[in-house]
Amino acid sequence: MIAATTISRMASSQAPKVLRLRLAGNSSSAPQLKSSNNNYMKRYFTDKTTKEATNTTAKESTTTAAKEETKKTTWWNNTTLWGTAGAMAGWGMSGAAIYDALESSPELISLNMTGVLLVYSSLFARWAFVVKPQNLLLAGCHVTNVAAQMNQLRRAVEYKKENGKDDEVDDIMKKAGATAAAGAACVLGGPMVQSAIVNANLGVVSSIAAAEAGPFTVHFWAPMSKWMISGASFMELDRPTEKISLAQYSALTLTGFFFSRYALLVAPINYTLCSVNIALFGSSAWHLGRKIKADYM
Repeated sequence: MIAATTISRMASSQAPKVLRLRLAGNSSSAPQLKSSNNNYMKRYFTDKTTKEATNTTAKESTTTAAKEETKKTTWWNNTTLWGTAGAMAGWGMSGAAIYDALESSPELISLNMTGVLLVYSSLFARWAFVVKPQNLLLAGCHVTNVAAQMNQLRRAVEYKKENGKDDEVDDIMKKAGATAAAGAACVLGGPMVQSAIVNANLGVVSSIAAAEAGPFTVHFWAPMSKWMISGASFMELDRPTEKISLAQYSALTLTGFFFSRYALLVAPINYTLCSVNIALFGSSAWHLGRKIKADYM
């Protein structure tokens, strides 16, 4: 009787209500109740300890995840930061074309660079729309740049016609027409060719054709168009400094710098875009340095 009373008092302070009700029952079965309730209390406190340990582990996991997330969002790994910086540099390029249209003579316009920039911005407007995360600021700047470069092309063609360079204008227009026709053929026929190569099970060739950044996607051709910009810059390394646009090459240099990092943070990761921006940064910085040295030093 005394044992049952003692157990009842202990249970009343810590055990659940159902345990207290069981203890208040027939005192003649006290030994059996004592054994049963001891087991019950062991399970009760074991479950309580397990729950506390689980909660502690969950809190530690949450803290660890938060620390890892903080590490992931440093400025070096911040996709939004580098994407926005690249877009602003792109807007600088569009602004440079608009500035040149208002302030610079049309004889300073490089038709090679203008044509390349038209193709480049057309492809990158699409790339910025489909890349993950989507970069609408960059897409908008390239749409604007297409319009600005078209105006630059118009000014250059009109200037050459006024100065009797009709043969040069005809050659430019033929090249532009051929480029437009080739681009349209690729857009229209690309999906069918890709499907045929993938379904042919040609091993590595089929794998490359099916890749999410492969040669049948804008993720491949947008960087390739930027190689044309770098190529145009490398072909004109000795261009007279008076024909170098300070605004345009400043924007190109910054674009190359920011996109060298941004290309490694987007999905899919674009190593081709990274490499071409390193080259663009070098060639544009070369022209920019020559221009600054000639005009300000």
